Amino acid sequence: MVDIVVLGSLNMDLAIRVPRIPAPGETISGGNLNSSCGGKGANQAAAIARLGGEVAMVGCVGQDDFGRQLRAALEDAGVNTDFTTAIPEVPTGNAVILVDQKGENCIVLSAGANAQVNLTPTIQNLIENAQILLVQLEIPLPVVVEAIRVAHLAGVTVILNPAPAAALPEELYPMVDYLIPNETEAEQLSGIKIHDQKSAENAAKVLLYRGVKRVAITMGDQGAILVTEKGTDNVPAFKVTPLDTTGAGDAFIGGFTTALTEGVALHEALRFAAGAGALAATREGAQISLPSRKELEEFLRQHQ
Repeated sequence: MVDIVVLGSLNMDLAIRVPRIPAPGETISGGNLNSSCGGKGANQAAAIARLGGEVAMVGCVGQDDFGRQLRAALEDAGVNTDFTTAIPEVPTGNAVILVDQKGENCIVLSAGANAQVNLTPTIQNLIENAQILLVQLEIPLPVVVEAIRVAHLAGVTVILNPAPAAALPEELYPMVDYLIPNETEAEQLSGIKIHDQKSAENAAKVLLYRGVKRVAITMGDQGAILVTEKGTDNVPAFKVTPLDTTGAGDAFIGGFTTALTEGVALHEALRFAAGAGALAATREGAQISLPSRKELEEFLRQHQ
């Protein structure tokens, strides 16, 4: 069995750099179309593996070139893909990404094989024997809810990255040990507009009231906070020049999850995660931007 099970999406990312994000109905010229391996689930699994974590990826791809490339990339990163299924006659999921000159992005998803993910008895057994289950919302929500229920009943730590943001059933919140949204997702879940650390804390407290045990909110250049019933911890953003933020959030979550399995204090886990996210933002692409353990440790030493 493995320490960490990631249940989620695998997408081939199709990205174009543009001078700015176009307005509705507007046509603009961009750079070359680049393809790279992505999907929030696959990105987070790869991030964990590159940082030294033991992780298995549970998800679906098509029986096509994109699917084969995605599985090969995860295997190269050190991810166990024994539970990644190739579905016949269904295309692999895709994400169309526009990245502007500031490194900000907008993304459109085509689910493809990601819509076919389900919990078999083998997958349930895998989850029940892990330390951590990490899930997102790019696969069917009923599957996410059932996986979290399985993990919760088995005493497995549950981390939910509610991305892309969607309304969650109320019974889900008390089964989540760590909820990790970005500020936009936290706003949509809580109904509170976030513009600084105080408003982020207020949003997190709404989510704690619903039953979540801990809430970590990533806030870009304002850093990240972790809110529990005992109080709030925060780490400032590392000073870097972002090139592409596409994989930064996934790097953060991968870093945080890896640190938890190593038993470090929560503040250090938050700093470790923030460093991973910052370093990924200085590189183009999703999985190809994810740092190795050696790279991250050197980055953290340089930013004491």
